[in-house]
Amino acid sequence: MANVSLVRHEGEKKDQLTLDFVPGLLERYRSLRECVGAGVYQRGLGRVAIDLDLAPGNLSVQISDDTSRKFSVDSLELYIEKTGDNTPIMYLVEKFLAPDARPKNAQEVQDIRNQLAKAMRQLESLGGQ
Repeated sequence: MANVSLVRHEGEKKDQLTLDFVPGLLERYRSLRECVGAGVYQRGLGRVAIDLDLAPGNLSVQISDDTSRKFSVDSLELYIEKTGDNTPIMYLVEKFLAPDARPKNAQEVQDIRNQLAKAMRQLESLGGQ
């Protein structure tokens, strides 16, 4: 999903970070919490709960839409550290730092996909005759 490289130029005091990623996380997830939740369930709620030193039920509530308990920034940092899942970081990069990577008009993108699917069906029907 992402290729991250850090370049240090000789004689310079600063580093340059380069991120190459496939956009689409904003279309896949409605929020950062949903993005983290998908990663948690993909890796196993019990396993991730152990990594975060939480009860599975508490973790489940924290990553749900329940407003009584929140998934903290500290928990997010620990989650990324323990699982190696950088998807939440890439979600934030796409949302706040790479607006040009997002489709300008999501409906237009969907219309083009629909037109392409229709054209493919037409081509398949022509090839079958």
